Amino acid sequence: MIFSEPRFLVFFLVVFVAHWSLRNNQLRKHWLLAVSLYFYGCWDWRFLFLIAGAATTDWFVSTRIEDARALGKRTKPWLLVSLAYNLGTLGFFKYFNFFIDSAGVFLEWIGLPVSRVTLEITLPAGISFFTFQTMSYTIDVYRGELKAIRSYPDFLLYVTFFPQLVAGPIVRAATFLPQLDIKRRFQDVDVHLALGQFLSGFIKKSVVADMIARPADEVFAAPQDYSAGSIAIAVLCYSIQIYCDFSGYSDMAIGTARLLGYELCRNFNFPYLATSITDFWRRWHMSLSTWLRDYLYISLGGNRGSRWFTHRNLMLTMLLGGLWHGAGWNFVIWGAIHGVALVVHKEWVRLVGAGRMSFFSRILTLYTVMLAWIFFRARSFGDAWTMAKAWITTQAAGSKEVELWSWSADAGLGERCLTLFVPLVVLHVLTNMNAHLALRRAMPAPVVTLLLGCLSALALAFMPLEARPFIYFQF
Repeated sequence: MIFSEPRFLVFFLVVFVAHWSLRNNQLRKHWLLAVSLYFYGCWDWRFLFLIAGAATTDWFVSTRIEDARALGKRTKPWLLVSLAYNLGTLGFFKYFNFFIDSAGVFLEWIGLPVSRVTLEITLPAGISFFTFQTMSYTIDVYRGELKAIRSYPDFLLYVTFFPQLVAGPIVRAATFLPQLDIKRRFQDVDVHLALGQFLSGFIKKSVVADMIARPADEVFAAPQDYSAGSIAIAVLCYSIQIYCDFSGYSDMAIGTARLLGYELCRNFNFPYLATSITDFWRRWHMSLSTWLRDYLYISLGGNRGSRWFTHRNLMLTMLLGGLWHGAGWNFVIWGAIHGVALVVHKEWVRLVGAGRMSFFSRILTLYTVMLAWIFFRARSFGDAWTMAKAWITTQAAGSKEVELWSWSADAGLGERCLTLFVPLVVLHVLTNMNAHLALRRAMPAPVVTLLLGCLSALALAFMPLEARPFIYFQF
C-alpha cells in the first residue's frame, strides 16, 4: 500500500474519520497503533514480528539502562545488547548475501576455491528506517539526553506510526513521544496546510517523478548504446526523479501526520540549490544526515582531533552512509564520492576561507551530486563507469538518442505534461517558502479549498496510469 494509490486514500479516510470521532486520547493512540500495524502488515504480515521485536528490545533495554543508572550500575552492557540486536538483524536481512558474495570474489581472486552460500532473503519494508529510529532512542537514553518511556504501547506507536514508517523521515523520540501526551482537537489542525503539503508531494511523486523516470530507465538499462547527450539527459532525469520521488514521499508523510494532529520533521530544503557539498547534506534527507552526524560521526570522534582524524571520520561516515542505502559496492562508491567532496570542501574552506559562494559553486556542487547519482542508480559497476566517463568527458561509444517524447505510454501525454513543468516548479517553490503561508492565510477558506480541489484534479488528470513504488522503499 503506497501513498499514491487509491486504496491508501480509502484507508486514510477511514483512519482519519475514526481518529477524530474518538474523544479519548488513549483510545486514539490505540486506534493509530492498530492501523499502523495493519498498514505494515499489508506489506508482509510475517515482518510484524520483526518490527515488534526491535521495538520490544529497545523499550526493554532503555528501561534497564535507566534503572541501572539509578542504582549506580554499568549501563553500557545494555546498550551493547540493543546495538547487537539491531545491527545483527539489519546485517542479516540486508547484507548477508552481499558480504558472502564479496568474500567469495576475494577468495577466488587470491586463488582459493570456495563454495558460495546464498539465501533467498526478502528485505523487510523500511527496516533501515525503523532500525535507526529505535537505535537513536536507546542511544539518547544511554547518553542521558532522554528519559525512558515506561508505556510500551506508546513506544510501539512511536516506532510503527504509519505515515513515516516505510521511508522516513527518521523521527527522533524527543520530537515524537511528547506529542503522544497532548490532548488534540481537530480545530487546531491546519487542514489546508496539511492537504496542500500532501498534494504537493503527490504531484511531485505521481506526476513528475513517475513521468520522468521513463527516459532514465531506458538509458540506465543499456548505457553503452546511447550517446553522451542522452546519458547526460538520463542523469538529469534521474536526479529530478529521485528528488521528487523521495521528497514527495516525505511531503505526503508530513501532511498525513498533520491531518492526524502530529508534526514530523522536515526532510528536504531545496538541496539542488546548495552552495557546497556540505550545504547539500544540510538540505538533503535531513533526518538521515543529522542521524549520521549525531550517532556515527560524533561517536567516531567528530572533529575532536587532528585535521586528518576529522577527515577520516567524515569518510567513514559517508562510506557507511552509502552502505546503509543498499548492499552493493555502487552505494559504497556513491558514499565515497560524497566523502571525498566533503573533505575537499573542508580543506578549501581552511585554505581559502568560506567567502561568498558564487553561482559557479552551486553548479559544481550539483555536477558532483549528479555524478554520484550515476553510481547510486546504475545496475552494475560497468554501467556506472560507462556513464561516468560519458558524463565527465562528454564522449560515448553509443549513438542512440533517448526518446524525450516517450515519457508516458499514452500518446501525447508526455507533451502535455511538459507544458506543466514550469507551473509545477513554481508550485514546488511556493510550497517550500515561508512567504506562501501568509498568502494562503490571507485567502478566504472557500478559495483555498477550490485551489486544492483544482490541484487534485490536475494531479489525477496528468499522472501516469501505472503507479511506481517509491525509490526509497528498497532501503
